[in-house]
Amino acid sequence: MADTRSNIRRFTVKHHAARARILAAAADLIARDGVTNTGIEEIRKAAGVGGSQVSRFYPDKRALIRDVIAWQADLNLASQCPPALGNLDSFAAWHQWAQMIMDRQSSRNFVGGCDFGSLAGQLVESDDATRADLADGYQRWIGLFRDGLSAMRDCGDLRSDADPHALAVATLSAMQGGMLLSQTLRDINPLRDALRAALERIEGFADEGHSIVYDVGGS
Repeated sequence: MADTRSNIRRFTVKHHAARARILAAAADLIARDGVTNTGIEEIRKAAGVGGSQVSRFYPDKRALIRDVIAWQADLNLASQCPPALGNLDSFAAWHQWAQMIMDRQSSRNFVGGCDFGSLAGQLVESDDATRADLADGYQRWIGLFRDGLSAMRDCGDLRSDADPHALAVATLSAMQGGMLLSQTLRDINPLRDALRAALERIEGFADEGHSIVYDVGGS
């Protein structure tokens, strides 16, 4: 019985590891080459797995793409709020977040934008099920921002008339638009200006007596 359980655990670990390699390879190839130009065979080779393993997990490309969307959404959320930023529940954390976004884009020389946004741009009109999967990823992202802003309102950093949901949507919209323009123009200024405007909107609801001492990206 002990040997059977051990074999099952080893199988499960290998099973999850193979699936993770497939999803990581698919996400990387799609980000580089686009959904249309990425085939199952290219993904299999990049993941270093056999064809039977891919077909076991994903009988067709649609099933694979659905999991890639969820995979990319998970990675995106993790990247938006690393431990150093806490829960995005302070003015300092929001400015550090904005600086992090700019630093990442600058380090890439503005080649590539938001991986999840790029995926959404390619797939949003594919079908209703795909659009719903993408919408769920964005709703989770908005929820991350909203929770941090709600905590700020609850502790008194933001006035009671602040709308955390509206501020979260506006901040995400500013970031996405700024990243696309910076990617297209190969220039940090659109992203910096968009993030500054978003943070100024948040700070416009600062409780009386709060002093804004942070800036985004310098002058």
